[in-house]
Amino acid sequence: MSAYKILGTRVLATSYQGLAAQFLEWSRLPRPSLVEFANTQIVTMARHDPEFQAVMADFDQVIPDGMPLIWCMNTRGAKLRDRVYGPTFLREFLTSVPPQYTHYLLGGSVEIATRLRERFSQANPGIRFVGSFHGRCLPDGRLAGAAEQAVVEEINRLSPDFIWVSFGAPKQELWAKLHHQQIARGVIAAVGFAFDVNAGVKPDAPDWMQRRGLTWVFRLCSEPRRLATRYFRWNSLFLWYLLRDGLRGRAVIRGS
Repeated sequence: MSAYKILGTRVLATSYQGLAAQFLEWSRLPRPSLVEFANTQIVTMARHDPEFQAVMADFDQVIPDGMPLIWCMNTRGAKLRDRVYGPTFLREFLTSVPPQYTHYLLGGSVEIATRLRERFSQANPGIRFVGSFHGRCLPDGRLAGAAEQAVVEEINRLSPDFIWVSFGAPKQELWAKLHHQQIARGVIAAVGFAFDVNAGVKPDAPDWMQRRGLTWVFRLCSEPRRLATRYFRWNSLFLWYLLRDGLRGRAVIRGS
């Protein structure tokens, strides 16, 4: 699969089907694989903040979760029709994943985890959830209390093929960076909003808004107090860096 650098972040040009096949392949590696489902906020944070850039440097793959990233890659000939949206990928993958693969849920609440297990067990009766953690993740990416070490030990004991992380950005990325070297194997996927959507706790944008890159507008209207400052800051900075780096020929680079 080809990749493109967007504001310095290497983003994989892929599809839902192609990524699903890659997930199965990565799960068989004798080491952990870090995968980030990135929107413009993540790419912009990595461009703007050197410390967060160092965090993202540890990720093996960055997946284009936002339509603006797709549009950027298409200006360099990617010819992609759609993004690979984290909530949709999680839903499609867990609905069809073969039963020999195992899953660990990290983040969200006990209620959310229960709903996810029920939903996907109905859709895919052979699916195997082997463990979960739903406690607090601190701003520095560490887990509160004794869970900090206990969760890593449990993951290594259970040896899940897929570790789905939903603490929200940037805590989930910080957790992955801090702990992946302690984990023996498995795909560690930072999926953020995907737990809430698939558990039915929060609504998602309709398809027509998603296709037009307006998911952020829907979410802003749903949670204005929590998201307004975040979206204004990072969306504005994304456009600023796209213009600034574009004038230097560095905004989007093919095949890096």
